[in-house]
Amino acid sequence: MAPPEIESGIDRALVMTRVLDAPREMVFDAWVDPAQLVRWFGPRNIAATVDRMEVRPGGGYRIALRATDTGETYALHGAYREVVPPERLVFTWVWEEDCPTHVKDVETVVTVMFRAQGTKTEIVLHHATFDVPAMRASHTRGWTASFDKLAEMLAAGRGARA
Repeated sequence: MAPPEIESGIDRALVMTRVLDAPREMVFDAWVDPAQLVRWFGPRNIAATVDRMEVRPGGGYRIALRATDTGETYALHGAYREVVPPERLVFTWVWEEDCPTHVKDVETVVTVMFRAQGTKTEIVLHHATFDVPAMRASHTRGWTASFDKLAEMLAAGRGARA
């Protein structure tokens, strides 16, 4: 499985592209259904819990993350700015705690576009704007791991095609 492409030359934004072997509607649903989101959101050592998820413009979400290896917990929340099924999601992203890889109360914006490619879907994720280089690097690792887990979940749901 090829890793997501990371666009170079952008210092403060993270742009990633990934093609998943699943129809666009299925991929979009994995982002807006809390039961699916907790299965793929975050790195492999993270257990996610959706505390709130109102997927509509102006609706909010809150996700709690627990590191299964250390027990550390973190939470993030935000608001949906745009919801255009199955094409686009735009939402804010705010960490509720400080740690070495993210800063509390700094709002960033995530835009996810879902583009049909036959029976596959191209996801283009734009996460901006990072003023702290460690935050961008940490989010790159987190989104890469999340995309890997999402691809695995979708493949399992479709009979694990090769």
